[in-house]
Amino acid sequence: MTKFLSRVLAAAVSLILLGGPVLARDTGPVTNLPLPRFVSMKASEGNVRRGPSLTHRIDWVFKHRDMPLQITAEHGHWRRVQDREGQGGWIHYSLLSGVRTVIVEQNMLELRMRPDPEAPATAALENGVIARLGKCGPEWCQLRSGGFRGWAPKARLWGVAPNEIRD
Repeated sequence: MTKFLSRVLAAAVSLILLGGPVLARDTGPVTNLPLPRFVSMKASEGNVRRGPSLTHRIDWVFKHRDMPLQITAEHGHWRRVQDREGQGGWIHYSLLSGVRTVIVEQNMLELRMRPDPEAPATAALENGVIARLGKCGPEWCQLRSGGFRGWAPKARLWGVAPNEIRD
């Protein structure tokens, strides 16, 4: 069955059984993984190019290992990425990692022992800190940073989709 027919069938089933449409998610033509999706920088430096090849001009260089990036397109060994400010371009896939990280988007964000705003705080992270992403529920994600672990509200993080659940 072709990809198109699979999507048409899934949409028809959702209309009949669920009473409404289910939006089909795009997948990358190279990896067949969802687009957009989050990854992190594996390298400490990565050239960001205007197009998907070495012949394209370098627009800038990402210079932070573990920085979360969002992949928005694929072409051969190249991935179009953007950072939390929407800046980006094409980068070679070998410079990226599937290890998930996030950037804290609130100054002195408290990590909690449990995913509960009343739980005791284990640490406070400054705005812009990069943390390793663990489990995520509908509203909270587990983070590791600087030897500390805890839970933070998903809405205060960049690098995880609002509806993303991680076990």
